[in-house]
Amino acid sequence: MTAVVSATPATARGLDPKAIASIEAVLIPVGALVASAILFSFFLLALGKSPATFFNLVWVGGFGSAFSIQNTLQRAAPLILTGLAFAIPARIGLTLLGAEGALVLGGFAAAAIAIPMVGGGWPPAVGLPIMAVTAMAAGGLWVGIAGWLRHYRGVNETISSLLLGYIAIAIMNFFVEGALRDPASANKPSTMPIGDAWRIGPIPGTSVHWGLAAGIVLAVALHILMSRTTFGFAARMTGGNVRAARAQGLPVGALVVVCCAIAGACSGLAGFYEVAAIHGQANASLIAGYGFTGILVAFLARQNPLAIVPVAILFGALDAAGGLVQRRMAMPDATVLVLQGIIFVVLLVSETFYGRIPFLQPKQTGDRT
Repeated sequence: MTAVVSATPATARGLDPKAIASIEAVLIPVGALVASAILFSFFLLALGKSPATFFNLVWVGGFGSAFSIQNTLQRAAPLILTGLAFAIPARIGLTLLGAEGALVLGGFAAAAIAIPMVGGGWPPAVGLPIMAVTAMAAGGLWVGIAGWLRHYRGVNETISSLLLGYIAIAIMNFFVEGALRDPASANKPSTMPIGDAWRIGPIPGTSVHWGLAAGIVLAVALHILMSRTTFGFAARMTGGNVRAARAQGLPVGALVVVCCAIAGACSGLAGFYEVAAIHGQANASLIAGYGFTGILVAFLARQNPLAIVPVAILFGALDAAGGLVQRRMAMPDATVLVLQGIIFVVLLVSETFYGRIPFLQPKQTGDRT
């Protein structure tokens, strides 16, 4: 007599593999957030601060009033776009860190192209779309270089995109502190202001700029592109197995470059809104870390464009509450960055739990023959 152990299919628990994947996609990130909150609470207790007070202030600062909610949504707008900039290349198997540089370069390009148009008396209705297209083109081209280097020269895209980001910031600083500097910007080198007539107003009835709406529309459009089209299927197949994709005759190189260009265009658009809706000119304020926070947003959303929207709002709330935490708890504004760092590390660890949650695994049955 021998014992034979067999695994029943996942449907024996009433769940199919897609349902299990969906449950894990929600359960594990939520668990990572809870674990991060617990770890951060120990950090606060070690400093003699109250975790309950901190998280209450985060809620009040992020969602406690109409002003707080609008402030949160305002900060979430660029995070949606930079989150998409990481998520789209991730679908094809790339890890790009160039969203920050593409945002800065896109914002600078938008401000630079606006200078002659404003001086030439162009109407804003014509000039603003040109600014947006220029920003997206600059960001798309810049990140597209990383994709081209990865496929055609074998250069690691993580390193190249990160270095390209620093180069983009250096390019902006070179011109902002030199040829394109506004003489009136003595304390903070900036380009010439675009003027109130060229500033993008808020969504009616709110104080939130139209970048939020653009981010949501892009998230929906890119979700459809990556999950409901042949392009998206080809990109996913390439991300899963490059050799299989080549064997099927898929244009792997074009797919890589296009996905990177889409990512850069998203970040460039974020830079456009930072200039046209927030700052009114290009300067060091564009280097706000949105590109790096967007990586965390995309990780928590599991590279799902639709899930990026609520996750970006969550991190927008954390950012919005930073000042309130600083005032009420006498802690640095960067305290929120410590929490974000803990979340990132815990998220990386949580990746090991996919496919290993005991109650979601197939049952083992033993039969004797």
